[in-house]
Amino acid sequence: MTISEPDVAVRPGAVPATEGRPAQLEVTGVDKVYQARRGEVHALSNVDLSIGRGEFISLVGRSGCGKTTLLRILAGLLAPSSGTVTADGESTWRGGKRNDEAFAQFGLVFQDANLFPWYTIADNIALPLKLRGVARRARRARAAELCELVGLPGFENAYPRELSGGMRQRAAIARALSYDPKILLMDEPFGALDALTRDRMNLELQTIHAQAGATVVFVTHSINEAVFLADRVVLLTPRPGRIRSITPVPVARPRSLETETTTEFQTVVRRLRHELDEE
Repeated sequence: MTISEPDVAVRPGAVPATEGRPAQLEVTGVDKVYQARRGEVHALSNVDLSIGRGEFISLVGRSGCGKTTLLRILAGLLAPSSGTVTADGESTWRGGKRNDEAFAQFGLVFQDANLFPWYTIADNIALPLKLRGVARRARRARAAELCELVGLPGFENAYPRELSGGMRQRAAIARALSYDPKILLMDEPFGALDALTRDRMNLELQTIHAQAGATVVFVTHSINEAVFLADRVVLLTPRPGRIRSITPVPVARPRSLETETTTEFQTVVRRLRHELDEE
């Protein structure tokens, strides 16, 4: 399949969820203004985005453009200064207050795995289930199932210090998936890994996404990584962050490392790099 340059990017104002997928996350007119010692910092401005159920969205842009701010608003860690966010039609913020019920099916993964060093990998993975009152036997069974899913079979009784950085991130992803979240939010989860490990984790994440079926919003500085993983790539402008473009990735799945050498893949990457260079 060959795509032409003019048809790759979808501009703001035409930002529907991927065709055929009902919207699960809706961001409408979101602004975020921080109060700093030197005055106001306008981090986000009038962000509109519709994300389809089961879709994989990558957020990219220059440092300080508001990628993490937007993700933290989606995650319920920051309230928007104005605008609305809905998940499955339910508002996630009400009058500046977090609607905890709306966030019950969200999973979060950050750059640091944040595993408890005194817990085994199985206990770390099962911790959200323990906090939800799930019985020990069911927790252990779910942890074993997820260790298999993320490529950690046999490490259930290991401790975080005994695992590599990539393996710890796999455990963090498994923990986020432990209660079958409908939406998985990931903030540069592989940013601290070496290039080879990062490639392997991207392949693993692609498989996990296919099997778990969760909607994923993924923040990264890497254009290649964003395109490799995503159904659509959202590019934010420098501060205040606005949506500059939303670019579909018309590349078949599953994707392999050889995918990055194809014309379809490189066309999308070139378009996004050109847009970044124009900022």
